[in-house]
Amino acid sequence: MDMSGWKMTELAIFSGLSQGEILEFIEHTAAVPRHYEKKERLLEAYEENDQLGVIVQGRAQILTEDWLGNQNVGHSLEKGALVGVTSAILSSEYSGSAVEAITEMDVLWIPYRSLLISGPKLGRIHGIVMKHILEALARKNYLMVERLELLSKKSLRERIVIYLLQREKRQNREQVAVPGRVQLAKELDCNRSALTREIGLMQEEGLLEIGPDWLRLIKSRVLGRENS
Repeated sequence: MDMSGWKMTELAIFSGLSQGEILEFIEHTAAVPRHYEKKERLLEAYEENDQLGVIVQGRAQILTEDWLGNQNVGHSLEKGALVGVTSAILSSEYSGSAVEAITEMDVLWIPYRSLLISGPKLGRIHGIVMKHILEALARKNYLMVERLELLSKKSLRERIVIYLLQREKRQNREQVAVPGRVQLAKELDCNRSALTREIGLMQEEGLLEIGPDWLRLIKSRVLGRENS
């Protein structure tokens, strides 16, 4: 697969490295690129896996599955995020999460064993990449905490408010980019028609502004109501 169009210096895992250093890393670790179509699975739950994936472009979602086949949608993954870390470092039995493409995607897969033994050859490059991987793991834990906070809310309105506040902080803007209603309903663990109805009500009440692919929470009114 041709990687010439990939802007890998923009990926968090390679921050601080030149394009040449990134190519050197790929060569020494035998990392492999792969393209995925929308709805295609990058990983299945409890699947044997020995590689860490880096999302180069596109979006995916975490699907948490148990042995009985029950499934829940977790947080979404965007450009620069890592996938397959738990199953690669520990084993498949610890990872009941599948990863599914929301859009077309390109992913760079790094063999975990090669990553571990490449330190002496890569030197500074290896240290920088490992630092970023540790940071990514810390962010993953933070996202899990956010997800628990979101799902702990009993009402759909509360979930919408928390979701938008979380995204606003992450995206650093008030007009929060959101997925389509089907995907958003999955992330909020609710019915799509109920979500559409609640968003409409919040707009009518002046609590929400709606764009073609964004939502803006009118925090002064929302927080004012919560405190009243």
